[in-house]
Amino acid sequence: MAFLFTEGRPESASEKLWRTPWLVLAAAALLAAAGTAALYSIAGGSYEPWAERHALRFLATAAAVLCMAVVPLRVWIKLAYPAYVVALVMLVAVPFVGVDALGARRWLSLAGTTFQPSELMKVVLVPALARYYQWLPPDRVSKPQWVAAPIAMILVPVLFTLRQPDLGSAGLFLVLGLSLMFLAGVSLLYFAAGAAVAGVASPVILANLHDYQRRRLATFLDPEADPLGAGYHILQSKIALGSGGISGKGFMLGTQSHLNFLPEKHTDFMFTMIGEEWGFVGSIGLLTIYAVLLALLVRMSLKAESPFGRLVIAGSLITIFLYVFINVAMVTGLVPVVGVPLPLVSYGGTAMVGIMTGLGLAVSAHVHGREQVRRSEIGSLF
Repeated sequence: MAFLFTEGRPESASEKLWRTPWLVLAAAALLAAAGTAALYSIAGGSYEPWAERHALRFLATAAAVLCMAVVPLRVWIKLAYPAYVVALVMLVAVPFVGVDALGARRWLSLAGTTFQPSELMKVVLVPALARYYQWLPPDRVSKPQWVAAPIAMILVPVLFTLRQPDLGSAGLFLVLGLSLMFLAGVSLLYFAAGAAVAGVASPVILANLHDYQRRRLATFLDPEADPLGAGYHILQSKIALGSGGISGKGFMLGTQSHLNFLPEKHTDFMFTMIGEEWGFVGSIGLLTIYAVLLALLVRMSLKAESPFGRLVIAGSLITIFLYVFINVAMVTGLVPVVGVPLPLVSYGGTAMVGIMTGLGLAVSAHVHGREQVRRSEIGSLF
């Protein structure tokens, strides 16, 4: 398998930063600025307790992205498997030493900080799969013995995440991992067979859902059946979005959000809050920024010359797309309510770090797009 190699003197950090895709960072900054403004409004014209922290987190992670940009691809390839193992160990540890919150055990506490290992796994799964396909010759991609390994890498965290239980994150792992396998060139016959198995097993899956998952599904089908209980969130979200109209009620003038009718307005329902204050125009404007960011990542992925770089960039793209699609569909009632934030806009340190780390890997892959990584420099396939 041929690899590219850059001969000559090593590039300086300044030369690498010159090739940084600044438009990607600019789009991310606009999204973070929109989130900061919305959080300022939610707090009644105060930077505390959310807006200031949100802005500082973005600045810190943006600086980290620039630091990641100058790191050679061979370093990220070497770290891919160890990082995956660490995240997997954390997922395994959650049922035993995890922190209970909101009726589920999904968090770990380390050095006074609480975080979700599933968020870490969403980041490290991409480079782990990308490293695998970096080393796999194209003629082996669809052979059964070589398809089994990436499927296991995807299904193991899915199963441990389902035990927490966290159906939303498990679904994201599955879609993200299978999407990368598709982009790596795995035959469509495997996906067709998987879809058939899932269809046959769907009655069993539905029968084994947790009570709260059944309630979410029932609420999705008929939210008016329990307007003050399970259906409250989505009904209030629809009321807020509809009341925003074309141009919105105005900055800091949203009644549903400021009178606390809209729940979780600083996290999962940020899009609803923005739709109420900025209206249809503001909502479309926000989605346009996401579309620009995704288009830039598509362009970067098409230009990548190594399997690792191409899949790492595609992984960041798919992750952001899934977050945006699920969040917007959720608050508009098109899918059941799940805990998926609006990337770079919703308040939350773990999600911010995860999204920006993915962008950092994508930026590094773009900057080092012509870098050759020899087999002897990394070691064995596993």
